[in-house]
Amino acid sequence: MPGPSAELVQQLYRIPPDRFVAARDAAVADARRAGDQSTARQLARLRRPTVAAWLVNLLAIRRPELVTDLVQLADALRAAQRELRGPRLRELSAQRRAVVAALVAEIRKLAAAEPDSPPAGRLPLAEVEATLNAAFSDVEVAEQVRAGRLLRAASYAGFGEVPRPQLRLVTDDDEEPAVERPARRPGAQRGRREDTPRTDRAAERAEQAERAAQRAARAERARQRRALDRELAKAQADQERAEAELTEAAGQERDGASVLDRIEAELAELERRRAVAEQDLSRAKLARRAAERAVTVARRRAGEVEAAVEALAAEEGDADAGGGAAD
Repeated sequence: MPGPSAELVQQLYRIPPDRFVAARDAAVADARRAGDQSTARQLARLRRPTVAAWLVNLLAIRRPELVTDLVQLADALRAAQRELRGPRLRELSAQRRAVVAALVAEIRKLAAAEPDSPPAGRLPLAEVEATLNAAFSDVEVAEQVRAGRLLRAASYAGFGEVPRPQLRLVTDDDEEPAVERPARRPGAQRGRREDTPRTDRAAERAEQAERAAQRAARAERARQRRALDRELAKAQADQERAEAELTEAAGQERDGASVLDRIEAELAELERRRAVAEQDLSRAKLARRAAERAVTVARRRAGEVEAAVEALAAEEGDADAGGGAAD
């Protein structure tokens, strides 16, 4: 059966190192459940990369066109080193510094976009930068960087090419680490030309140019550090100002809440008094209606009594008139 797909291996090496082993073991279990023992064995051989190697892998996987540009520039730089072309070497060295700085910045952005990535302050960007610089000095290191399956970082400690064993490439079917080979001596292919004084002077100029480039790189890093320090001071001042504004706003919020609570309490008291007044008004209306009914009854009774009195008076008048006639 075929081994694991390139997409699966690439997906594994995109995962942050602290979750790599769990993801790899899950992929091994899936392959075994599918009956693909060959794929399971090859997946089990994959080793967890360091954080620096993971960052370089992430660049190769997410932005392969940038790594291709690095490899092309590395080829041109190595050719200039072999031919000892001073002006061209200085030009390419300046391009190398710019490319490495741009790639490190891009790697920082890619890491920030990855879930569960280490905090920005804990990223080993110095090791990443060393690995990218090493890719400029050794063609196999450059190809390993482009493959996107590094296990550990490389380092570059001088002019010329670097030993390859400092960087390992993980393949789908390799179980043992790559066999270490001695580093090639810079300019070994030039043969006897190095014996001439002219060639020696050219080599010395190239080394001086490289040292100047390293000093310029250190100066650029110092400039960037100063700029970051200024940015940090400004950010801290902005933070202090924002925190003061927050404290003031919180105090105003508390004051507003107190005023609102007081008004709501007053409203509640007014509502209570309104309810009491409505009850009093309702009782007064009932009393008025009862009084009106009593007045009506009393008036009717008074009318009846007045009518009875008038009738009695009329009878008495009639009686008195009849008695006088009899006499």
